[in-house]
Amino acid sequence: MNFQQLRLVRETVRRNFNLTEVANALHTSQSGVSKHIKDLEDELGVELFQRKGKRLLGLTEPGRELVGIVERILLDTQNIKKLGEQFSNRDKGQLSVATTHTQARYALPPVVTGFKKEFPKVSLVLHEASPTEIVSMLLQGQADIGIATEALQDVPELVTFDYYSWHHGVIVPEGHPFADMNEITLEAIAEQPIVTYHQGFTGRSRIDVAFARAGLEPEIVMEALDADVIKAYVELGLGVGIVASMAFDATRDPALKMLDARHLFAANTSRIAVRRGSYLRGYAYRFMELCSPSLTESAVRASLEIPI
Repeated sequence: MNFQQLRLVRETVRRNFNLTEVANALHTSQSGVSKHIKDLEDELGVELFQRKGKRLLGLTEPGRELVGIVERILLDTQNIKKLGEQFSNRDKGQLSVATTHTQARYALPPVVTGFKKEFPKVSLVLHEASPTEIVSMLLQGQADIGIATEALQDVPELVTFDYYSWHHGVIVPEGHPFADMNEITLEAIAEQPIVTYHQGFTGRSRIDVAFARAGLEPEIVMEALDADVIKAYVELGLGVGIVASMAFDATRDPALKMLDARHLFAANTSRIAVRRGSYLRGYAYRFMELCSPSLTESAVRASLEIPI
């Protein structure tokens, strides 16, 4: 048994049992993948994969058991490397943060600025991704920290921490009939074409729930992944916009006006997540503390040690 065989097992599951993709991902041949898997099965004395001819269809019961062990072994191998780096180069390395456009654009700039001042030799990599992609990156070890509003809290392999709460706001062009309203209503909004976030992004579910509970069927004329696009098309007169309130700045957006909508849509909570069992470098703990002062290294470590 060797690490290459364990990596092949993990990658086979990740690639949905497509051995061609596994071979490409690990820079080997398909025949080599098959041989390594067969050698491991022969050594263990059990079949790990369900087969139809030469095709792999899924995992057997012992295969499912093995995958969990393989994940832990490979994660601990990665942790050992990080441990060595932590004590040999405390202030050098790379921190990978996977987050959505909204967080990267509007919430994280002061955090990143403060972090780079403290750790100028650390390479900070920001990956902009969807919430589901962020989950995948955390589970696959491609990101150290994930930040999003959706998806993170539903994964048992992740430990999540509240970052901050926020509300949606309604934006309209200057001169729009809504611009002088003291208090906007859902009924009034539902009579207008609406531009807002795509499903699964930036609290969209809260928007849908609010209209559904009021028995309203709004006309969503355009969906976008980030607020900058939404604001651009609202300014062009495509419709009324519903965006995260922190995405609006009166100085940056002089052609638009934001209306308070806290009474219409429930609050959202953005969260920070790390994979359970991961070893975090000291500067990763510091990054989270810069996001939220309550997330000290001791507090995060205590949460990581709590069993599922």
